[in-house]
Amino acid sequence: MSYELITYELKDAVAVIAFNDPKTMNACGVDTAQELLHAVQTAGSEARCTVITGTGRGFCSGANLGKVSGPQLSHPGSKPDAGRALETHYNPLIEALREHPHPVITAVNGAAAGVGCSIALMGDLIVAAKSAYFLQAFRRIGLVPDGGSTWLLARNIGRVRAMEMALFGEKLPAEKALEWGMVNRVVDDGALMPTVLEMAETLATGPTIALAAARKLIWDACESGFSEALMAERFAQRTAGRTKDFAEGVSAFLQKRPAKFTGN
Repeated sequence: MSYELITYELKDAVAVIAFNDPKTMNACGVDTAQELLHAVQTAGSEARCTVITGTGRGFCSGANLGKVSGPQLSHPGSKPDAGRALETHYNPLIEALREHPHPVITAVNGAAAGVGCSIALMGDLIVAAKSAYFLQAFRRIGLVPDGGSTWLLARNIGRVRAMEMALFGEKLPAEKALEWGMVNRVVDDGALMPTVLEMAETLATGPTIALAAARKLIWDACESGFSEALMAERFAQRTAGRTKDFAEGVSAFLQKRPAKFTGN
């Protein structure tokens, strides 16, 4: 798999996708978003867990403001539309992560700013290095948080803290993000990828269909009522209960041995 602005590696059943544009500290222009979308879709078809991280000093410094990258999005002379690239490039990427067919872990190193913060927050599990920080700096350039950040922050950390991040545009260090419930774990910088890969391997060797259903149920629960969640669980349990992994899990439990899940 060959990309210019990201890297993609398949390690057994784990796909590792990394921002790889060190000269911009991994800024995410529309060209990067295109590559990411392709890589995420590829990972969905050939892996059982996906990891997203950044190479070098940062996870992602946000949209690339230093150049107009990728295809022309409007006719020359048209009124500017700062939201057009969201509709054509960034939102499809965020939606692809939301609908991914297996668990996603984001390994956040250094800055996760702007849309980079959004992508980091799309992880089903979010692990941050101690040097990491999260930043909604849109106010500094007269724009609003995007890439799903308003929705994600309001649900992850609550309206009041989301307001603080959006309206002041200040860095939120990893330890404070952990305190606020924005991330799952904070680890030493050198332990970030070993920790995440160990977690990914656990998920990739688990009951894939059940884990996929669980992540979908939890994402959907953020938008649905209690009765809807109960019914969704009921049908997801029917699907999971018909898998070979369920039969293996029960057999392993009764035989007092570790289960060997195949993802089927």
